Amino acid sequence: MTRNALITRSLLALLIALFTQAAWAEMVIIVNPKNPIATMSQEQVSALFLGKSNTLPGGAAAAPVDQVEGAPLYEEFYAKVAGKTSSQVKAAWSRLTFSGKGTPPKTMSSSVEVRKFVAGNPDGIGYIEKSAADSSVKIVLTVN
Repeated sequence: MTRNALITRSLLALLIALFTQAAWAEMVIIVNPKNPIATMSQEQVSALFLGKSNTLPGGAAAAPVDQVEGAPLYEEFYAKVAGKTSSQVKAAWSRLTFSGKGTPPKTMSSSVEVRKFVAGNPDGIGYIEKSAADSSVKIVLTVN
């Protein structure tokens, strides 16, 4: 490989990494717009997605929806909101599932699917890139 080709590839990889990081910085937690909740804390969101709670603030049932395990947004969500790695999340849900104390959140393959699920489910809660949010959902937490 020539020196110029190596430099070009290195710069391309750096640009991709920078754009990916920029997209990650804009993550939001969303609920159905009919939900009366205005804001949520990271602790409240973490409790829902780790099976420590199954109700939203105010007592309504929660229907959390996850991104695909291993996806960059999934990894960032659990690292920033719950302080967990994907293997720690998987282990926690394995224990809860085995003991019969819970089932993991439903999984969607994209932020668009998560948004559609939450928009169509009054108890829905999920996380997406801020750029994927629209008026069909309500943002209750922004994670930087």
